[in-house]
Amino acid sequence: MSSTASPSQDAGTEISSNTAVREEIRNVVIIAHVDHGKTTLVDCLLRQSGQYRDAELKGERILDSNDIEKERGITILSKNIAVHYRGVKINLIDTPGHADFGGEVERVVQMADGALVLVDAAEGPMPQTRFVLEKALQAGVKPIVVVNKVDRPDGRPPEALDEALELLADLGGEEQLDSAAYVFASAKEGYATDDPTKVTKDMTALLDLLVDHLPGPTVDTKSDFQMMVTTLDWSEYVGRIAVGRVNAGTIETGQAVDVHTIDSSGNPIVRRVKASCLHVFDKLGRVPAESAGAGDLIALEGLDDVEIGDTITACDTGKALPRLKVDEPTLEMVFSVNSSPLAGREGKYVTTRQIKARLEKELERNVALRVSMIEGTEAYAVAGRGVLHLAVLIETMRREGYELSVGKPRVVFKEIDGKKHEPFETLRVEVPTEAMGPVMELVGLRRGQLEEMKQRGDYSLLRFIVPSRGLIGLRTRLLNATRGTAIIHHRFESYRVVEGDVPRRANGVLISMVGGKTMPFALFALQDRAELFIPPGTEVYEGMIVGENARESDMTVNPCREKKLTNMRASGSDENVILKPPRDMSLEAALEYIEDDELVEVTPESIRLRKILLKESDRRRQGRNI
Repeated sequence: MSSTASPSQDAGTEISSNTAVREEIRNVVIIAHVDHGKTTLVDCLLRQSGQYRDAELKGERILDSNDIEKERGITILSKNIAVHYRGVKINLIDTPGHADFGGEVERVVQMADGALVLVDAAEGPMPQTRFVLEKALQAGVKPIVVVNKVDRPDGRPPEALDEALELLADLGGEEQLDSAAYVFASAKEGYATDDPTKVTKDMTALLDLLVDHLPGPTVDTKSDFQMMVTTLDWSEYVGRIAVGRVNAGTIETGQAVDVHTIDSSGNPIVRRVKASCLHVFDKLGRVPAESAGAGDLIALEGLDDVEIGDTITACDTGKALPRLKVDEPTLEMVFSVNSSPLAGREGKYVTTRQIKARLEKELERNVALRVSMIEGTEAYAVAGRGVLHLAVLIETMRREGYELSVGKPRVVFKEIDGKKHEPFETLRVEVPTEAMGPVMELVGLRRGQLEEMKQRGDYSLLRFIVPSRGLIGLRTRLLNATRGTAIIHHRFESYRVVEGDVPRRANGVLISMVGGKTMPFALFALQDRAELFIPPGTEVYEGMIVGENARESDMTVNPCREKKLTNMRASGSDENVILKPPRDMSLEAALEYIEDDELVEVTPESIRLRKILLKESDRRRQGRNI
């Protein structure tokens, strides 16, 4: 790829004496609800572009390079690639589809001029589609609609398209409805078409739409260099890498620039630094360039201590752009060092100082995260968008070798007009009609209010408004009640006046009273009155949670008890020990399961549940004092 020319040399369409449209570039953000096929669509475009060797495009979901992304099958981090078509460079920005990662979306829509709005041909627009499209329209991008998965047997492409256009009108895009562009596609089968009943050979119809309907960037040809940092990357060799879109002017490798940032008190400051290296995005990565102009997506190296939201300008000429604003976190957890008897055996980083440094590093690129130290303790309150948002951070830390303890998720309350408010969320459940009763009952117990009910074949679509407190632990109960048939989505709606209490966990837990390794003989005696969380041969300690009690009270047990050996043998007392499989507690399930007096112990190899006070005498003393 040749280096990008300055705007004055571009073959742009002149608008006025100072502005022009760069027709050889399209900056497009791909937005959709989770699991509607964004990453699969990008895979298809990459494969059909003819610009890659087969070895470069191995497997599925090529852009989901993160291990956690591959395992969960969801996009967590936004990524930039470029595809060349008809002499136009199409910069594609893939974004997460889950509401908990909305902070990623809010940043990267600033870099785009157009949006590819993807909807499922069967499901139509979902809660996250509304959230992301609203952010895109606020940023001034022009949308096109792609109805994906038209090959689904239960697909209804015309209805899904109508619903997407209605959503566009609801969000203030009425002026774009007359010229709204759309296309039908099957990313899995690798084709796009104007008619959902006709199968074509490739994605040409979609690529033509991107080039012909979406605008090129409107650039300022007279002003000096200016860009906002919307993403941070990191390299072990060069440190921080500032990624963003050039708003005006041109920049060259080695040029001195001003970084407009803020100090710890929020006061603006300006630092002069040298951009040691300049990259532009091409194909699956970045390539060095001598210069770049307005409208280009670039990466700058050599800017130490740059932050997301900073403005970079030519020396002594520019002023700071308004800093990025993202929605506030709604959920908070307490992170502290692992203080269990097994601490330090499996992890590499176990101290408060190391956990603090890791959280501060995460703050540099995760703009939706908030971290504050709890006074009088060595613990940190970490606030994010939801359980999944924070669970991915914890999972990433444990894979890096960290050990820590995490408390029960709690919602972030606000004082508005003298009244206490809490976050509410829109909950959408798709469930077979015969299993609708348990869903209504469970959500009703969590103070959920039904707002809409629709029928689609054998399924019912239910939409509730629920306090965020009520959603903690609800997913597992809904899936159990519907035998895994419910499809559940939720997103933040607004802050409202605090509702009444939400029911706590119905069952107590089994707490080990000793340390050692669990024995089959002891677990066999316990499994009739409880559901176990651990298999035999697991090392436990006093205060560790080993199962769920059948009753609502907690019970201390000895899971390490061995059978007394005697010289007598009898068929009745020597029956084979047959144990039920233990409940597999994932990290998210464990976080949603615990109560206020419990912790999740997270290490690189294990996830354990425990009481905050390990000794039974201490727990009883605290119970008397309450």
